[in-house]
Amino acid sequence: MTDPTVLLHRDQEVLAAAAAARLVTRIVDAQAARGSASVVLTGGGVGTAVLAAVAATDARDAVDWGRLDVWWGDERFLPAGDPERNETGARAALLDHVPVDPARVRPMPASDGPDGDDPDAAAERYAARLRAAPGSGGPVPAFDVLMLGVGPDAHVASLFPGTPALDDERPVVAVRNSPKPPPTRISLTFPSLCAAREVWLLASGESKAEAVRLGLSGADPSVAPVAMARGRERTLFLLDRAAAAS
Repeated sequence: MTDPTVLLHRDQEVLAAAAAARLVTRIVDAQAARGSASVVLTGGGVGTAVLAAVAATDARDAVDWGRLDVWWGDERFLPAGDPERNETGARAALLDHVPVDPARVRPMPASDGPDGDDPDAAAERYAARLRAAPGSGGPVPAFDVLMLGVGPDAHVASLFPGTPALDDERPVVAVRNSPKPPPTRISLTFPSLCAAREVWLLASGESKAEAVRLGLSGADPSVAPVAMARGRERTLFLLDRAAAAS
């Protein structure tokens, strides 16, 4: 696990633009080094703002979008196209505006997909896709960048304080009775999240300040899951001033 580095920005708009520029650079560097790149997307206000900022910058043309693998860290188990799904937001903000290879965009299953309303089967289906990904060599690929939002309760992905999923060693799990609606979700677990080369934690606003403090202070992950989220090569806390206020 790597020690986190804090990068501070004036407000959410500047944070999103800076993270977008950093993401484009990281993808381009990975493609130059290995021929392709892989990213894990997050939802929420900041995560979606970063994707919209990528779409808005001319620098996006430096990315070979056909050689990018796109994954998700968690998803609301809702029908495809539901506005609350992270996939829906990511497509509207970025993916529908760049020439990605549809076969390399891998959303988590929806509740109206082949597994119906069985989130456990859907989680295993996603785990199987991760195992089968080119260059995986294990339960999950070596993601180049994995982005995570930070909840006010210090959760990341759909790993909430005090829940069984925190200790689950399977690569993907179903989450039921989430304290944040909707109650049923699918999430990568910590072994999968921490397999990424770089983990970026995105937070803006005063409501996230205490969670950020816990994440940086090495708090008990059962109380503050954000404290467990670390990349193999680099961990970044990308914050605005309000989120860094505590």
